[in-house]
Amino acid sequence: MTTGSSSTSSSSSTGRPATAGGAISTFKGQDRALHAGRLGTGGLLLSVLAATAPLMVVAGVMPTTFAVMGIVGQPLLFVILGVVLVLFSVGYAEMSRHVHNAGAFYAYVARGLGGTAGAGAAAVALVAYSALQFGIYGVFGFEVSGLFATYAHVDVAWWIPALIAVLAVGALSWLKIDVNALVLGVLLVVEVALVVIFDIAAVADPAKEGLSLHAFNPDTLTGAGVGTALCFCIAAFTGFEQAPVYAEETSRPHILVPRVMFLAIGFVAVFFALSSWALTIAAGPSGIVGAAQKQSAGLLFFLTESRLGGAFTDVLHVLFVTGMFAALLSFHNVVARYAFAMGREGLLPSAFGRTTGTSGAPGTGSLLQTGVSAIVLIAFAVTDDKPIGDPTAPVLHLFTWAGNVGALGVILLMAAASLSVIVFFARRGAARAQAWRLATSAIAAVALLVIAGYTVKDFDILVGAGPDSVLSWLLPALIAAALVVGLVQGLVLRSRKPEAHARIGLGNEAFQLDKAADSTP
Repeated sequence: MTTGSSSTSSSSSTGRPATAGGAISTFKGQDRALHAGRLGTGGLLLSVLAATAPLMVVAGVMPTTFAVMGIVGQPLLFVILGVVLVLFSVGYAEMSRHVHNAGAFYAYVARGLGGTAGAGAAAVALVAYSALQFGIYGVFGFEVSGLFATYAHVDVAWWIPALIAVLAVGALSWLKIDVNALVLGVLLVVEVALVVIFDIAAVADPAKEGLSLHAFNPDTLTGAGVGTALCFCIAAFTGFEQAPVYAEETSRPHILVPRVMFLAIGFVAVFFALSSWALTIAAGPSGIVGAAQKQSAGLLFFLTESRLGGAFTDVLHVLFVTGMFAALLSFHNVVARYAFAMGREGLLPSAFGRTTGTSGAPGTGSLLQTGVSAIVLIAFAVTDDKPIGDPTAPVLHLFTWAGNVGALGVILLMAAASLSVIVFFARRGAARAQAWRLATSAIAAVALLVIAGYTVKDFDILVGAGPDSVLSWLLPALIAAALVVGLVQGLVLRSRKPEAHARIGLGNEAFQLDKAADSTP
């Protein structure tokens, strides 16, 4: 990676066709390369974990899974999914040692399955991560609106704080990534600490059934709802896979990225398994489903207040909001970097392949995400079938619709990345040397495709729509549409600009090749 200031020659002086890559190579070095060395292990880990929104998962996803699916063994599900994602990470991490690109998923797919497939993955990634962010904006607006109503006795429409958050996130994303990591880290550490305090309080003061391990009993995972519960739970892990997105901004990506991925997946699996178990301990294994159905998203706060008091619960409400803000910033940074990588490789207009000033942030990609987020929130507020002032609208619709669309996209991207790992090393003649990693990737790909199948099959349940609702196929179709658009773009590039097509997935490596070629007599 280079952050030098010298520009490479244009296509007219080298005699090469004026491809997307050639056009971009006229930018100054610092414009087309993210700044290396900005993130160490701690900063990268905090940036990645912030996207998992631990408090939002414990307060929102876990009670919903207990209530909707009636599965007591949610802690065991987190353990099982942790194993699956570790298997996925074995090959994914090895791939990260060979490919350093802010495009992460789509770069891996391109290097394994070809540029056209990479273009399809790029479009899916852009839609999926954007959708996840849109959904969190809805919950954020709902929660802030509730805080105003509770503590200030002021009615504020949900979209007002949501739009303010869009502007705040957009502004922070223009700062240096290490500054962002500091903000994310402080918010993350505090919210994790509060959940740990609850976990300890639950263990110290369990329900009448005591410290039961019933939630880890395989018998709790019988029934038709297990597949759908897997969909709910795997969405909670979303974020750990983002470490390679920041590879260009670390000093030793071949070491730091794999390390952070394993640390992240290990932490998330253990933390969520123990926290969901603490919920079953606090309510009792026999009472957790009923309590979740009665309290809904208020379950954690209900159980906390009886053990730690109202003041602690009030703080928890506030940190619930700041934790979501951290997740919003994390997802925004990821989408901006995907847009940067796509602009650099000709999948988006070349203006997106520039960084900004001394911060080295992908400013144009950040502006795009800020603008699109604002448009989506305004459109949703105006067209939702509930009154704009009804605070339940973004939770019932925006969060569930966008969140599950995004989760489906990420699951499919992980499956595609696993297949790409196998092809990548097989084509390099390293299949025998990497045999065990390829085997884990194959197992992970099958498991992820099964989960994706359940997600599509049960999408009406996931979004709270009826089995005959148009949403059950229309929302998953957004991911399919993104894939088709990306594949078509890839085919067009291969036909009309084969040099640009060949660059898909190369990232900054392509510019190093340009530089070397331009310096050759």
